[in-house]
Amino acid sequence: MPIDFTLTPDQRALQQSARRFARKELAGVREATGHLPTPMERFLATRPFYEAAIREGFLQRLIPAPLGGGGTGVLDLAVVAEEFQAIDVNVSLTLFGTLLGLMPVMLGGSPDQLKRLLVPFLTKGGAPLASFGFSEPGGSANFAAPAPAEGVRTTARLEDDQWVINGAKQWVSSATGWSGRGADLICVVCRTDTAASPEKGISIIAVEGPTEGVALEKAIDAVGHRSHLVPRFRMDNVRAPKNNVIGGPGVGLGLVEGSFTGTAALVGVFGVALMRAAFDFALNFARTERRGGAVPIIEHQAVGYALADAKMQIEAARYLSWRACHALDTQAPGAFELSLQSKIFGSETAVKVITDLMRVVGIDSYNNEVPLAGLLQDALAYPLFDGGNMGVRRRQLHALLKNADYDPLAASGAT
Repeated sequence: MPIDFTLTPDQRALQQSARRFARKELAGVREATGHLPTPMERFLATRPFYEAAIREGFLQRLIPAPLGGGGTGVLDLAVVAEEFQAIDVNVSLTLFGTLLGLMPVMLGGSPDQLKRLLVPFLTKGGAPLASFGFSEPGGSANFAAPAPAEGVRTTARLEDDQWVINGAKQWVSSATGWSGRGADLICVVCRTDTAASPEKGISIIAVEGPTEGVALEKAIDAVGHRSHLVPRFRMDNVRAPKNNVIGGPGVGLGLVEGSFTGTAALVGVFGVALMRAAFDFALNFARTERRGGAVPIIEHQAVGYALADAKMQIEAARYLSWRACHALDTQAPGAFELSLQSKIFGSETAVKVITDLMRVVGIDSYNNEVPLAGLLQDALAYPLFDGGNMGVRRRQLHALLKNADYDPLAASGAT
């Protein structure tokens, strides 16, 4: 069978639908939010756009078909992610943050949990939010490290038929919801047995909100993604039913790692989307601007070569990401490695390419009326979040390379 990067007819239709929606609806996010002074005000102003995405069925379409949605795999997510992120990073990250929040349930939920917890997210109405309550103040790169490391500091104890959760989280997309009292669903990573090893003591408990005990401390005023909510919040005696522990007590470690495997490939696509937007602007600029010279600057070799280099890196990042997504969908050998490579390469290449394109445009790229500076601000997050490239993702690759059974050809399918 020949290598083929062609999308299926359904994926192509999904791509075109997402592109039309993004250009028609998401293009208005910046104007609606950019003048607002606080992170919370900007986030709240995105709600009509998020509701429109839900109404158009994009969340339902991306949830796997066996669970009641219309999704056929991670490549579907990649197709939508590129179209949405190329126009607006804020609403799209709220959407994909919700999918991440649902991931532990989709991977490890019991039939009862799947039936109960996914219902609000399968309808084409409202503005349902889900969050993956993983990151904590002080960092979570060593969340699975044994004592004397702290690891996960959030705890949950069982009282009768309820879990009582105490701790703090931050950098968790949309976690405090529209009201500040919690998203519709927070999958909280916590210790249910403080004396046990991380392999047996870490659990994920689904908290249905809004609920008492979730307290917004601060909406972080981030460098990029200016209208996406990343809060710091406390959980003070937050209660959840006993049967809301996902997969059972003590199995959270595997669910965390599984949840972040698929998202790694998608972050590579996020980088592609921002590079694509930056390239489109820089190419048009080079074709039309003379900068006081006799011809448009694209006629100059230095500019032409810079644009060519940028385009090559965009295509390389896109197809590495698609390859990773396809490997995840087919459960191919090397899928995990490809996902890590996609995340690292796509995110770091985005920062480099956008910076290089700013040099093509020159000092005008430093003006906020031009999109390049904002795209760079957004891109800076991608090497840092969803498992930082230095603290987590390269460490995971390093662990693969040290494994005695590691096959260097597995990722290429050439074994």
